[in-house]
Amino acid sequence: MTSSAHRVLIAGGGVAGIEALLTLRALAGGACELTLVDATPDFAYRPLAVAEPFARDQVRRYPLASIARDAGAELVSDTVTAVDPDERVAVTAGGRRLRYDSLLLATGARSVPAYRHALNWNEAAGTEKLGGLLRDIEQGYVRRLAFVVPPGPGWPLPAYELALLTAHQAFAMGVQPQITLITGEVAPLAVFGPRASAAVTEELRRAKVGFHGCSYADVVKGHATTVVLHPGMRRIDVDRVVALPRLVGRAPEGIPADGDGFVSVDVHGAVAGVRNVWAAGDGIAFPVKFGGLAAEQADAAAESIAAAAGVPITPEPFRPVLRGQLLVGDGARFMHHVRAGGAGDGEVADHTLWWPPGKVAGRRLAPYLAERDEGAVAPAGDAIAGLAVQADLARELETASL
Repeated sequence: MTSSAHRVLIAGGGVAGIEALLTLRALAGGACELTLVDATPDFAYRPLAVAEPFARDQVRRYPLASIARDAGAELVSDTVTAVDPDERVAVTAGGRRLRYDSLLLATGARSVPAYRHALNWNEAAGTEKLGGLLRDIEQGYVRRLAFVVPPGPGWPLPAYELALLTAHQAFAMGVQPQITLITGEVAPLAVFGPRASAAVTEELRRAKVGFHGCSYADVVKGHATTVVLHPGMRRIDVDRVVALPRLVGRAPEGIPADGDGFVSVDVHGAVAGVRNVWAAGDGIAFPVKFGGLAAEQADAAAESIAAAAGVPITPEPFRPVLRGQLLVGDGARFMHHVRAGGAGDGEVADHTLWWPPGKVAGRRLAPYLAERDEGAVAPAGDAIAGLAVQADLARELETASL
């Protein structure tokens, strides 16, 4: 690495940050001097957090120091809190001033409780809360249960997994609580298209999980907990409510953002209104927050940064292709749906649709983690316990409500 190398600073060591780091190393090699900034010691692969309370899987952790070393990057254990785009300087919480030629913001979003009178689940601290809920169900204290997806940008799939896995666990314990799923979507996981939605509808029916779509909820605490659905003011009395969180962006000071802290970017991830700054992941102003999409956004931004560093490539724009694996009670089904270009309703298959078959299908992150998880990835023909779905979001986002 020479002194003339293009200095790339990546703020955030989550899915988007690591995907961008690996992509830049693959594309630019020694043309870029890479620095990763994150205060946490580990990269936590959190998509499997929903499975932990049900003993289906667990969150996996990878030391950021070893990831940075593999990518030939420097690791700064700190957090970027402010940016001076004119001086090309990022300021950390610890007071360090880090100079850059290109800056990628992968700072993610912060989870905040959506309701006061609810069990507010999140990927970082949901296992203990769900474990207590399952014990209350087994002991008969909870007979009516609602899972709620709040309005706003986010990712509804964990609510389906929590509802389905809870129903399956309750059945195994010999009890059958009344479970209801409430979401603003027009149909179950409608963004994936009609075939996937029909398959998820069938999973809910089999598990005896009620579905209320096109609905937003208020949670009212009185003699009982009541969920009030809007529009229509329908009231549902329950013993417990489990709600997904509301998300808020983490834009550093000096970076333009909307009222919720999310950053606007173009199709290559370049931040609107500033030069030499890109952003990817949950912190950008995109309605769907999901690790696979964060990786795709990171790829687009990394290619654009590599081109800015003089690498002879033509950057590809971000085109959202959504791949998701839905954990269900048992068995495995895989689905593929692409609407763009008149591809029809898609297909249903009994094999994986991407490889390695993780819940986050990052182009470089997925094979990197699979290589590190020696023996943890199943052979290509084996069944994976879940429902995998894929959709081109370019048109779906125009018609589906999240």
